[in-house]
Amino acid sequence: MATKAASTPSDPELQETRWDLEPLLDGEGEAGVERRLQEALGRAQAFAARYARALAELDGAALGEAMHELAAIQELVGRAGTFAALRFAADTAEPANGALLQLVQERATAIETTLLFFELEWAALQDDRAEALLADEGLDFCRHHLRNVRRYREHLLSEPEEKILAEKALTGSSAWTRLFEELTSAIAVELPAAAGEERSAVDGRGGQREKVALDMALSRLMLPDRELRRATAEAITDALGPGLRTRAYLFNTLLADKAIDDRLRRYRHWLAARNLANEASDESVQALIAAVRARNEIPRRWYRLKARLLGLDRLADYDRMAAVTQDEVTYSFARAREIVLDCYSAFSPELGGLARRFFDERRIDAPVREGKRGGAFCASAVPSVFPYVMLNYTSRRRDVLTLAHELGHGVHFALAARQGIFHQSTPLTLAETASVFGETIVFGRLLQEDTAPASRLALLAESLEDTIATVFRQVAMNRFEELVHTERRDSGELSVERLGDLWLQSQAELLGDAVELTDGYRCWWSYIPHFIGSPGYVYAYAYGQLLALSVYERYLQAGQELVPRYLELLAAGGSREPERLAEIVGIDLADPGFWDAGLDLVQRQLEDAEQAARAAGRA
Repeated sequence: MATKAASTPSDPELQETRWDLEPLLDGEGEAGVERRLQEALGRAQAFAARYARALAELDGAALGEAMHELAAIQELVGRAGTFAALRFAADTAEPANGALLQLVQERATAIETTLLFFELEWAALQDDRAEALLADEGLDFCRHHLRNVRRYREHLLSEPEEKILAEKALTGSSAWTRLFEELTSAIAVELPAAAGEERSAVDGRGGQREKVALDMALSRLMLPDRELRRATAEAITDALGPGLRTRAYLFNTLLADKAIDDRLRRYRHWLAARNLANEASDESVQALIAAVRARNEIPRRWYRLKARLLGLDRLADYDRMAAVTQDEVTYSFARAREIVLDCYSAFSPELGGLARRFFDERRIDAPVREGKRGGAFCASAVPSVFPYVMLNYTSRRRDVLTLAHELGHGVHFALAARQGIFHQSTPLTLAETASVFGETIVFGRLLQEDTAPASRLALLAESLEDTIATVFRQVAMNRFEELVHTERRDSGELSVERLGDLWLQSQAELLGDAVELTDGYRCWWSYIPHFIGSPGYVYAYAYGQLLALSVYERYLQAGQELVPRYLELLAAGGSREPERLAEIVGIDLADPGFWDAGLDLVQRQLEDAEQAARAAGRA
């Protein structure tokens, strides 16, 4: 059951919850990586010998045969790549893990360049010829994928040029991204221990200190003691300082790399490639961003209320995550598992069964460890292999919701596996639907079980703050990216100081006069991985959150009638355009008022939190 505490308790089950990667390679380990990559390369070379410059002569059945062979090759590479990537995420400090990941990237690039001709020739076909081929019933498993490939026609280069870019990426963008992960995973924060916690070191000033991973330090910003929050924030800033110039140079290099790539591929602006990949028009994305920025008063209004709840005139940046009551609770990993599985099963026994497999089959890596990648994610692997989830579980109530969130991704991948490798994954704009939906169901359960006014207020506050972080903060981070990508292209390399200026500018637009931004906060952009490895990614969180809230609203209105349609949506994967997928659950993404309607739901969350504050006698 939940227990009151300020730090992660001893939790043997949590420490034992580590994933088993052997099913990815049928127990062959590193040898299995090598064997699959070698087989994939051989099959790719045979594929090229058979199909190069012959695509125009194929009929529908022959095209289907070719696509099945491509799927088999991708399956081999996907298994090997997932094994290497997950082993690296679990321990980025182990040189052998980095070496294996590099091996996979190099071999995968050789396979990619061998097969590049196929998509280039397919994109070059005349429209009438392509449509005639796509009409073949045997292409259901890849039809939407093939149509998407043709959307890139104006951005593709010649085959020799594409091969050069793919091979140079090994020592370019992918190498810098790996370096960033290694650097940030190694960051250790020395900070004062909270009352009741173990002291692992003594600082030079005679005070008790402890050294923790960055993720653990960030979680300390929820502590009720403001002085500890301030000291923690200062310690985080100190820990970010030594490698800041290196990370800034790394970021500048990737900004320039993307600018070159966009110029060569004739993308009109820095976000165009991401929008194309998301199957979203520039206009629809800008409508989302503009709608969110226009409602920044929602988070400001919350932060003003939160200042009153904390007895402050005004929040500082290190206060934003603080618990609004001292009634903070923690959950053992076993209790978190029980809650999440029960909620999923109550909604749909099928979803509950899929979620349980993650625990039964050791598909989760949960404890915080030195060298482990920060944050949480779900890896889809390949359709023939059940997905994997990584957490950094610190026993907070938020971590229970994170578990529900990542398992939402997991059941989405598992249901969509029937679509095959070309259609299992959705565009990023729909990728958060199941995760946010699952998190919202679990939140409802936690709220239902919590009768103490102060604790309910804390829970409602956490939910609202998660929504603010996912919608408003992600759009503010999109604004930061827009500023840095644009200025890097216009003015050249950006200094550490200028990056800090642009970070504060984007955050000040979000927070207004409701939150004081301290000078130390200037460097906090520098640990966020999305800016490095996935430029333009972040707005999809806002898109997905507002879509998922709308789907949940439909569920509240329709009840169990929606469940089969919701499962149909998840099982469809990425086999259709986002607008057509949303239609399954009765949502019109083309409606110009859709985003404002979603933001109205967020405002209702704010009003619920305000009401809870009054009920608790705090406002």
